[in-house]
Amino acid sequence: MLRYVTGRELAGNKRLQASMHIDRADQFARRLKWEVKVDADGWERDEYDREDTLYVIWVLPDGTHGGSMRFLPTTSAVMVNDHFADLLPDGLIKDPLIWECTRFCLREGVPSRVAAALMLAGGELMRAHHLTHLLGVFDARMVRIYRMIGASPQILGSMGDGRDQISVGLWQFRAENRAFVLRRAGVSSHLSEHWFRRSTGRPVILRKAA
Repeated sequence: MLRYVTGRELAGNKRLQASMHIDRADQFARRLKWEVKVDADGWERDEYDREDTLYVIWVLPDGTHGGSMRFLPTTSAVMVNDHFADLLPDGLIKDPLIWECTRFCLREGVPSRVAAALMLAGGELMRAHHLTHLLGVFDARMVRIYRMIGASPQILGSMGDGRDQISVGLWQFRAENRAFVLRRAGVSSHLSEHWFRRSTGRPVILRKAA
């Protein structure tokens, strides 16, 4: 199931927190060979893993991490503005209606529907908080994954070539995309909204298609 938790809340669930950071280390450091920091406990984390960071986590039946993304409003310090500003054609993005999503992580071996469920959760956040867009940085392999899920971004800028290419993009909420992602995730609209309400105590607000 999907859970929406802040960094402060996640710190109270040591099993889930540890498994998420360890899975991130496995994906980003071991499998993708990114230059990320892994601490003595085997955790991958950085300055954007804060108490106010919002995490969307696919929780496995044993209570451990199956996949996750993290979200921060672009009015705060975010990765794209701090490290990838040269890929933004119109300068830094600081808008209360645009949140950044980073660290898209999947535990090795989970079914593909987990990736779709995480993208679905991003759409639920957009609906609930009346966001216009999500902003993210991603590598070349993710372009195919986003297309498969049915949630391709508008690419603002890229650097590098082939498998080493890095891009920054924007996602806009569209009701027709949500319907496709629901099918890919194998989740009903009612269940997705239930997971959101259970985690946050607030309903998802319906929006018209863009």
